[in-house]
Amino acid sequence: MNKLDLKLLMVEQKNEITAHFIYGKLAKRLKKKNDPNASLLQRISDDEIEHYRRIEQETNRVVKPKRFKVFFYYWISVIFGFTFGLKLLEKDEEKAQASYDHLSEDYSFFKEIFADEDRHEKELLNMLNEERLTYMGSVVLGLNDALVELTGALAGFTFAFNNTSLIAIIGLITGVSASFSMAASEYLSTKQEDGDNAIKASIYTGLAYITTVIFLILPFLLLENAYASLGVSLGIAVFIIMIFNYYISVAKDYNFTRRFLEMTAISLGVAVISFAFGFAVNHFIDIPVA
Repeated sequence: MNKLDLKLLMVEQKNEITAHFIYGKLAKRLKKKNDPNASLLQRISDDEIEHYRRIEQETNRVVKPKRFKVFFYYWISVIFGFTFGLKLLEKDEEKAQASYDHLSEDYSFFKEIFADEDRHEKELLNMLNEERLTYMGSVVLGLNDALVELTGALAGFTFAFNNTSLIAIIGLITGVSASFSMAASEYLSTKQEDGDNAIKASIYTGLAYITTVIFLILPFLLLENAYASLGVSLGIAVFIIMIFNYYISVAKDYNFTRRFLEMTAISLGVAVISFAFGFAVNHFIDIPVA
């Protein structure tokens, strides 16, 4: 065995033992909650340790896991959901696998390892059932509506009133009212389709809406210049769109670029139209602002 192959084998060996600990820790966490997904993660963890032992037979080396990576993916999974965390890990493993493809020519057992990795992603991870993803449609509804409606409203208010305090108050009232309206609409809509989940769906929609409202209005509460506040608010909107779509693209295997550009174009497009409308209102209608 040449030095390059040994080095690559040991890197993959470290990846396998690291993944074993990540899946194992998450399996224990879910088992305490009597979550049926615990058995799935334990199966993957067992596969990873078998991969490690098989590579160890070739390297005759004992390697330790990447502690930071274990810590990072464990807490990413805890905070953002284990489906997101584990699919993010699988994508990382896919990138690493591309570097080791040539090893399968000299070490036939790597074909079995790669086949197992593919099975983990295509079969086991697709079987994961997580509430936050079940209601992702409700979250999308609340988030999209808040981004489109409030960015447009804030843009219109900015040119019409040019007063950060007034814009913040009107925006907050508009946003809170709209969040209750959206939650109620989602409740009625979901009740027609699946009455058992109507309340939860409405809560997810309302929370997504009001959380977005708070972030978009915050610049108007902290800054004195209305136009600067609007610029920061639109920047926050784009950032929210980016983070949310990245989350969805990983957890649900969607195309990130297309969804991100689509949502950004809609939100900013509505903002531009509303800004122009606010300009017209300010120009043609004399609205006294104290």
